[in-house]
Amino acid sequence: MRAWTVVVAASLCVFFQAASAQPVIPAGPFHDAMRGTTPIDEEAKPPLIAPIENKDVISGRAYAQQPPTIPHKIDGYQLDKNANRCLACHARSRGAESGAVPIGVSHYLTRDNATLGSLSPRRYFCTQCHVLQADAKPLVGNTFKGAEDVRVAPGPAGPNAAGKK
Repeated sequence: MRAWTVVVAASLCVFFQAASAQPVIPAGPFHDAMRGTTPIDEEAKPPLIAPIENKDVISGRAYAQQPPTIPHKIDGYQLDKNANRCLACHARSRGAESGAVPIGVSHYLTRDNATLGSLSPRRYFCTQCHVLQADAKPLVGNTFKGAEDVRVAPGPAGPNAAGKK
């Protein structure tokens, strides 16, 4: 019985010492990649919006199946249930006349892969997937590598396996 009392007393002693300890405040200023040095209890000043590129140059894609980005300004474009200004140039029937890249055939398919004679309703709002290009610094680092950039070191079952030539 006495050993039990000693264990309980020692545990309570350690608990009260830990509870009374003050939190350690780092010596340097607070810094967060997104907030900068703005304290948590204050509103961070948002960065200026980068200017939209208007070069009409199609950029490369960062990953497979990435929707192409929009290489021109779309300020004032009507894009709602009543009208889609993008179709004035990018509809397949207008591509040759406007010189714009026509909408891909995937935009004319239903969920069941049936081909429609017009744009699929689920692909009507272009800016759901396609975004404008801006010359902006990334807010956080990115170490993404495409499948074609990933190299696998040969292991025991590789071409240089022991005993194989």
